[in-house]
Amino acid sequence: MSIPAASPPVAPAPRSTPAVQVLSAQKTYPNGTQALLPVDLTIDEGEFVTLLGPSGCGKSTLLKMVAGLLEPTDGRLQLWHKPVAQLDESGKKMAFVFQSPTLMPWASVQTNVRLPLELAGVPRAEADARVAEALALVGLSKFASALPRALSGGMQMRVSIARGLVTQPDLLLMDEPFGALDEITRHKLDADLLDLWRKKKLTVIFVTHSIHEAVFLSSRVVMMAARPGRVVEQFHIDAPYPRTADFMVSPEFSRYAKQLQDSLLRASASPEDAEETAA
Repeated sequence: MSIPAASPPVAPAPRSTPAVQVLSAQKTYPNGTQALLPVDLTIDEGEFVTLLGPSGCGKSTLLKMVAGLLEPTDGRLQLWHKPVAQLDESGKKMAFVFQSPTLMPWASVQTNVRLPLELAGVPRAEADARVAEALALVGLSKFASALPRALSGGMQMRVSIARGLVTQPDLLLMDEPFGALDEITRHKLDADLLDLWRKKKLTVIFVTHSIHEAVFLSSRVVMMAARPGRVVEQFHIDAPYPRTADFMVSPEFSRYAKQLQDSLLRASASPEDAEETAA
């Protein structure tokens, strides 16, 4: 009787590489205000993670700690297994896009985008080539010589994004970049951002107050609550990419939005309200 051949061993699934690790990091300001309780959060390479929650829940504080702009009072943060201050040793780069474009009003679009490369001492020819690539990615190649005052709010935000992309980052941090824009412009930039995320294989952490924006963009949403700031729930948005306007009118989108809305209401409740609900 023949002996059946042994089945070949099954290779284990590849493990994701953590890009960001927040390890019991907390923040208390000198006046005693506790901005963040200890937060534990891991974000893998290639994720698009949105921080959502009511005002004062510490979304921007957490983002700035990841960026190294704020030091945690306790705990630690790692980027690719290195302390934030040692990111360069990992061979990775990070860029931060703020709520407002923060452009130099007297300088051209090209000069504004080239600024981080000049500060890093990148040779002019290489810098100009990278600026041209970044402007092409955000659809502003024809406006390289324009001054910021000649641009709409949405176009100025594109310049700010290009200034982040010109450093060729692996991690892109965005603090409510589209919050002040009209809905049509905002949806267009959301769609463009997803294209950039997929093309450049970025890891993105995005702060917003918008439930619809969070559902449309994210692979995962981290819900935060205030008094003091903390992570309370997380949601995986499993809808496939690319996501189009049709996704935003689908039953699936509505279901995710309802889950986030209910979670946001819980996160926004005062401790007294929460006690009454539990009772």
